[in-house]
Amino acid sequence: MRINQRLCRWAVVATIVVWSAGPASAADQTDAVDDYVRAEMAKQHIPGLALLVSRGGQVLRAQGYGLANVELQVPVKPETIFQSGSVGKQFTAAAVMMLVEEGKIGLEDPLTKYFPDAPATWKQVTIRELLSHTAGFTDYPKDFDMRKDYTEGDLIKIVGNIPLAFPPGTRWSYSNLGFLTLGIVIHKVTGEFYGDFLQQRIFRPLGMRATRIISEADIVPNRSAGYRLVKGELKNQEWVSPTVNTPADGSLYFSIADLARWDAALYTEKLLKRSSLEQMWTVSKLSNGQPNSGHYGFGWFIESKKGHRVVEHAGAWQGFETQISRYVDDRLTVVVLTNLAEAEPATVADHVAQMYLAGKVK
Repeated sequence: MRINQRLCRWAVVATIVVWSAGPASAADQTDAVDDYVRAEMAKQHIPGLALLVSRGGQVLRAQGYGLANVELQVPVKPETIFQSGSVGKQFTAAAVMMLVEEGKIGLEDPLTKYFPDAPATWKQVTIRELLSHTAGFTDYPKDFDMRKDYTEGDLIKIVGNIPLAFPPGTRWSYSNLGFLTLGIVIHKVTGEFYGDFLQQRIFRPLGMRATRIISEADIVPNRSAGYRLVKGELKNQEWVSPTVNTPADGSLYFSIADLARWDAALYTEKLLKRSSLEQMWTVSKLSNGQPNSGHYGFGWFIESKKGHRVVEHAGAWQGFETQISRYVDDRLTVVVLTNLAEAEPATVADHVAQMYLAGKVK
């Protein structure tokens, strides 16, 4: 049965407003941030949103708005699980840097060290260039079948058959395949699937109990549904194969509750030395000594917004759009997780950050 477009759109917006108002409590009372978030969700037709604001690793606000599952009318809460999209790249980069600190990976290592049978051009590609998107790698080809299961060997063969877009180190071009390859490097070096390595070395030590590799087969408490708009109607996310949902380019489940723990850890040296973190948050240079045009470090974009230095990343995958923005000098972090493919969480994150930076809210 075809749903009336206007009715569907109205129903989503109405649901957002009703749930966001929520039961009366000290934590839920209307304020400027709530008013803005609700209005933006209605404008963008976002079913559900989770917002984290922290300062110096201390949570100022962890709040859910709207619905995690429209069909079951389940509200978003701080523990609600969203898909990461490319926000997950920072965890892959952190894992690589852990292995660099341990001397098991070298940033200047040629990729052929880990893939001896790879194309000759990979001799010029380094781990550093993969981390910073300056290796000449491209993205998934147009004929890539998202509904087919692949082995790691299959994936590397596909990547290897794609010619480099430019000589390594000479340009910047965002590449999911570069980070997919890094995940397989982690597996080769440690003998563990990269997701298991993340679990043992990052998620468990930090108490990120819900964060994990995507699995639609497993029972995952608090998992939200991803949505997309098709001619104004809300639809469920499109299905992809299990192995397409596991590469290291951004295939995680997480919540703002867990990301608060991640953010707090980044103020410490619990995971990485300060020098390694600073390297991740510094724009990587090309072979000519100039900073790359993407303003990219290792797993993070480095930007300046209204005079404030920001390290950040966005994510998009299977009906989810996400954003993490860390105003490093201000010690302010804003995370916005949404379950709509057309959502613009960066718009929300930027505005909320400015509200806090301007002292409009505390």
